[in-house]
Amino acid sequence: MNAFCKASLVALAVCWLGCGPALAEKRVALVIGNGAYAHAGRLPNPAHDAEDVAAALRRSNFEVISGTDLGQNDMQEDAIKFARAANNADVAVFYYSGHAMQFNGVNYLMPIDAKLDDEADLKRFLRVDEVLSDLQQARNLRILVLDSCRDNPLAESLKRSIGKTRGASIQRGLVKMEAPLGTIISFSTQAGQTADDGQGRNSPYTAAFLKHIEERQEIGDIFREISTDVYDASGKAQLPEISLSIVGKFYLNSPVSVTIAPQGASPPSDPCAAAEAHWKSADAIGSSEAYEDHVARFPGCVFANLAKARIDQLKQKTALATPSGEPAASPARGNGFDGKWDVAVSCMNTNGALGYRRVLVGTVTNGIFHAEDQASGRPLIVIDGEIDTNGKAALNAHGVTGDGAYAFGAKPGTPYAYTIDAQFERNRGTGKRNELRRCDLTFAKR
Repeated sequence: MNAFCKASLVALAVCWLGCGPALAEKRVALVIGNGAYAHAGRLPNPAHDAEDVAAALRRSNFEVISGTDLGQNDMQEDAIKFARAANNADVAVFYYSGHAMQFNGVNYLMPIDAKLDDEADLKRFLRVDEVLSDLQQARNLRILVLDSCRDNPLAESLKRSIGKTRGASIQRGLVKMEAPLGTIISFSTQAGQTADDGQGRNSPYTAAFLKHIEERQEIGDIFREISTDVYDASGKAQLPEISLSIVGKFYLNSPVSVTIAPQGASPPSDPCAAAEAHWKSADAIGSSEAYEDHVARFPGCVFANLAKARIDQLKQKTALATPSGEPAASPARGNGFDGKWDVAVSCMNTNGALGYRRVLVGTVTNGIFHAEDQASGRPLIVIDGEIDTNGKAALNAHGVTGDGAYAFGAKPGTPYAYTIDAQFERNRGTGKRNELRRCDLTFAKR
């Protein structure tokens, strides 16, 4: 092959990787704008935001699934359609404008017919971690945009229904999410903060998004420009949250020139590389200060939610102290759950990760639950938590992955953590994993 042919092939390959709409590239998007809420204040912008964003993405050669003012059923149907479309896409985008909230470290998007009489009503919402999981099916680039950090009036109703202890799990705005490799996550304002609706047709964030998304710039630069515009337009009061984890450069619309990261280039240094070692030290100390230091140092890493749960548990124990300063008797002591328990963890097939079933033995001592399963000295899974007198338990699981085929392709030995909501009865119990994938737990007392 002569030099000219080789150069031509290289040019074609580079353009296919980095240029805007190549013939073989499939782009899909789900765009939702919810404003006409039945049980909360109406929002004027989301319907316009969704219409305008959908039109802009279509002009950039996206196949767009779009909907405005969607109830629970329609929102779930569109999410299912999007999951199927993302399965064989090169680029996938999810955009949402409307009410959202966080609870127990999970972000939820709110259909217009949703209500929040109690915690069970959260099942009517769309979980953002599940949307992010669907996005990961796209081969080259995934983008998650949430223009939804508004005050949610239903969050206060939920706080009242679940009481002060668990109500502490509900914070303002959304919880921070770290972007997996090949992904961009953008919130309209910082995690834990609320955003302005604005006075025009679009929210301030979406107005900036529409201004830049069709520009012939690299996608990371586009989102930085969006953040700058929002920050300046708000008088430095609102700064969008961005998490980017992309190697090389990508353009939604053809640039004048293309720069691709050289093959074999090292990815950015891992900010979570030291998280596991620090977590072990913090957990050994076991104080609020140690856990708070871990959250401050590694806010988006695998043990952050577990550290927050430990902090909440310590606060609960402090709140149980009597006015005289003497510790009150733990409500879990003598609650009838003490003894040995068989625990079965069953996880379904999810987005290419194989399902599995693991059985382990747990013990309850003075109402404190502990179970673990180790292989070759590695803690594959450890589950801890306290069982209330009414049988409710917020358990925390952590460990390291085994075979990557069962854990979304993660390498063996990768740390993970998640929370479990459980309900115990006299001799049995059930539980459900809260984050990322569907796992059910059953408990049987020996």
